[in-house]
Amino acid sequence: MNTDASMQNSALAEHLLDQYAGRIARTRRPYLLGLSGLQGSGKSTLAREMKAQAESRGWATEVLSLDDFYYSRSERELLAHQIHPLLKTRGVPGTHEIELLLSVLAALPHASDKLPVSYPRFDKGRDTRLPPSRWPKVMRPPRLVILEGWALGIRPQLQAALEPPLNWLERDEDPECIWRHWVNKQLRGYQPLWRKLDALIVLQAPGWDIVRQWRSQQEEELLARHAPLAMDAQAMVRFLAHYERLSRHALQTLPALADSIVEYDNQRHVTGITHN
Repeated sequence: MNTDASMQNSALAEHLLDQYAGRIARTRRPYLLGLSGLQGSGKSTLAREMKAQAESRGWATEVLSLDDFYYSRSERELLAHQIHPLLKTRGVPGTHEIELLLSVLAALPHASDKLPVSYPRFDKGRDTRLPPSRWPKVMRPPRLVILEGWALGIRPQLQAALEPPLNWLERDEDPECIWRHWVNKQLRGYQPLWRKLDALIVLQAPGWDIVRQWRSQQEEELLARHAPLAMDAQAMVRFLAHYERLSRHALQTLPALADSIVEYDNQRHVTGITHN
């Protein structure tokens, strides 16, 4: 990250923590702050900066990523076999183990040396979870929990909106709408998790085409580092097609559901912050 981006992130983290400091101080349990942003929006980097600053304020803080709760590759291959081949690709609702995430959140207020709380880590380079022996352990109840993820807060679409295919992937590989109807149905099971959020911050990109650019830039950097399973341009186009429907839906609907909205331009510069 260049110096300007680092300074922007630092200032943004400070502003957001100031905004919620009073609420965090008043709560008797871990304050659960959702950080939602589409692919490439910088939510993971911002979450890390917020954790560092929160801990400098004396708040024990944990960052949980929705991405770490993806089912393992073998479990997704079973979904692909039983329901639809497109479910082999991680990312859409139904490919996360939401029950495990809810159990981690329920256990965190009671974390101690005698009752440590562990949570998974997902290795995107190998497209599967790390073994449990390598999962982080929490030994104390956090004051703040930041949950970040690309789909955070999204509500299901209306059934009628699912029928027309949105892109070539849906047209050619889901012509009977089985995959997208199943994914939309699974999203209903995420709503109890969203309701646990004390506040939702949305990092609002200018549009889907910009999100595709941001995510492709990330993958180009991985390719340059020869990361395992890094995708070339053609593979990235196919990968992103899995996310287009819900990403466009998020861009349209999440701002109205958010407690705070951070607006970005094409270069990821913050152009506005709104608190609802």
